[in-house]
Amino acid sequence: MAKAIRFYEPGPPDVLRWEAVDVGQPGPGEVRVRHGAVGLNFADTYFRTGLYPAALPAGMGVEAAGVVEAVGPGVREFAEGDRVTYTGSPLGAYSTERVMPAGSLIKLPPGIAFETAAAMTMRGLTAAYLLNRIYPVKPGDTVLLHAAAGGVGLIFCQWARLLGINVIGTTSTDEKAEMARAHGCRHTIVYTRENVPERVRELTDGAGVPVVYDSVGQTTHRWSLDSLSRRGLLVCFGTSSGRVPLIDAMDLVTKGSLFVTRPALADYIANPAERAVLAGELFGHLAAGRITVQIGQRYQLEDAAQAHRDLESGRTVGSSVFCL
Repeated sequence: MAKAIRFYEPGPPDVLRWEAVDVGQPGPGEVRVRHGAVGLNFADTYFRTGLYPAALPAGMGVEAAGVVEAVGPGVREFAEGDRVTYTGSPLGAYSTERVMPAGSLIKLPPGIAFETAAAMTMRGLTAAYLLNRIYPVKPGDTVLLHAAAGGVGLIFCQWARLLGINVIGTTSTDEKAEMARAHGCRHTIVYTRENVPERVRELTDGAGVPVVYDSVGQTTHRWSLDSLSRRGLLVCFGTSSGRVPLIDAMDLVTKGSLFVTRPALADYIANPAERAVLAGELFGHLAAGRITVQIGQRYQLEDAAQAHRDLESGRTVGSSVFCL
């Protein structure tokens, strides 16, 4: 019988339960997928704690890769045996198999392993839209990226290097800084012992950077604003340290007529054609070896609570996956 992680109330990692579930057959427009690997993302903790709403009881997780086992009426784009990956709602990826909308799936090229796909679909597509859809970065530009040794960060740094973009990356330790540099980060700042805005100004001859990519939120928000050049853009795409503080519009004026945006991946892959383009670029770089995926942690699915503890404590490096 299929098994899944579910939760019945918001709270700490201990609210996650490993249960037997009845998957059933796919209905119209649906498929049943047997998972080969499941992705662990910081956004998963937002649903668990209640920061993001979920109709309880609920499954957990939004990213996985596997094989189509059955298709429902009206599904023409997928067939039994197809290798697929996905990221996005509905919740329920922390499972051995599940039924889900066919429109959420992306065909997975044969050369990409399930673990790799589960480790990079959300992170890779996030790096893709950040670099290609948010701000017109061009060769020679220097940008600031927080959490440069994280799952998104390591892919972002490699992709940015391919585009000729210089990345200044922040990390919490020297070991993480070394990993970020090995993946294409031009300069690193260890924020636990260095002043981020001061170092950014030193590295840019006092100008600051035109864009900051910030997935950390509360802790780094002030550093991000203080690192921007005149008319620069702050891209807040995550809140791993807590919610971004309320923004005072006068702050944006006094710091150089700054801009702020809070994008979500879902809005950049909602259009199937746009999603196909971004996925095609990602898979192409991966297949050619121009981008590699660093899987720093592997867990069994029943150990989801411990995986969440590790993630929230900052002990993880690169991407994390659940192996099935």
